[in-house]
Amino acid sequence: MTIGIKAPGYYVQGAGELDRLGKYVKKLGTSFLIVGSPNNKKRVGTRIMDSLNEVGKQAVYWEFGGQCSKQAIADAVMVAENHGCDAIIGVGGGKALDTAKAAATNMGGVSTILIPTIASNDAPCSSVAVIYNDEGVVVKALMMNRNPDVVLVDTELIAQAPKKYLVSGMGDALATYFEARACWRSGAKTMARGQCSRTALALAELCYQTLREHSVDALKSVEQHIVTPSLEAVVEACVFLSGIGFESGGLAAAHAVNDGLAYLSQAKGASHGEKVAFGLLVQLQLEQASEQERDEVLSYLRQVGLPTCLADLGVTEVNEPELRKVAETANAPSQFTKNVRADITVEDVYNAIMSVDALGRHK
Repeated sequence: MTIGIKAPGYYVQGAGELDRLGKYVKKLGTSFLIVGSPNNKKRVGTRIMDSLNEVGKQAVYWEFGGQCSKQAIADAVMVAENHGCDAIIGVGGGKALDTAKAAATNMGGVSTILIPTIASNDAPCSSVAVIYNDEGVVVKALMMNRNPDVVLVDTELIAQAPKKYLVSGMGDALATYFEARACWRSGAKTMARGQCSRTALALAELCYQTLREHSVDALKSVEQHIVTPSLEAVVEACVFLSGIGFESGGLAAAHAVNDGLAYLSQAKGASHGEKVAFGLLVQLQLEQASEQERDEVLSYLRQVGLPTCLADLGVTEVNEPELRKVAETANAPSQFTKNVRADITVEDVYNAIMSVDALGRHK
């Protein structure tokens, strides 16, 4: 048995850490390309520039358009090369950060620094960039040679962001333990190029326990725009524990169903974390999990406002051919559903989706 564990070079989290960015990156480059949205440029652009200037670094801000696509990555590389940048800083949500990671890789693996401004998913710590087409459908997962050099999480920024982003992050992180457990049981290979380790499984389980203990209070903190110990705990779970847990622990049906749901036009407004949360319920159905465990997960989803049925994802008109397309996509040979069991069929996935929908609506 070979295990693999991947992690960022340095992870730092705390209130006000953004203003100390310079000290963390002063040995990583001389000229930085900053990849971020126009909104984040207004929000934190000056603070980032000031912190870099304090340590004698140059920087140029490239305005990210919102989609991590092949074209966006190529554009970022072109801007970086035109300005002589030797390091990249990604700031924003998962797609901006993935664009930064991919651009750094395409430039030969220059130093990468990531600054999530929301805790909506576990992308920041991983060496994976999910690339989409213009319709928002996943094209491929690009694997980097290494994880980001620095991940800096300023929890004051997270506390100021809309609550829906943290709820989405909770949905993404909630699946981490159950997917890692599935890979542990089946012996599936993970994105860290090995089998799930005891370390990864333990971190994934800690992620789940932290969410159950602190999520309600963390959401209250965000509603009041204040940083509290519960918010710090949940942000660590959503960004770090889930990031290490999914990459080194493995993915399973929850994320496969998420990919399939991209084909449902009615679900276009649902976030990644919301779709993963619904996918987790489907995975538990495929695993024939105990009623106690399913009830525990359902209770958590309702408590924090995550979907438990198709209608919660915006799918108010159930279309059988479209849902079968979801099931087919989730059960494709390249997908992670096989990490639960090798003998799962498209019909099994479709039936699980329908069963979960009925349970979520009526229980």
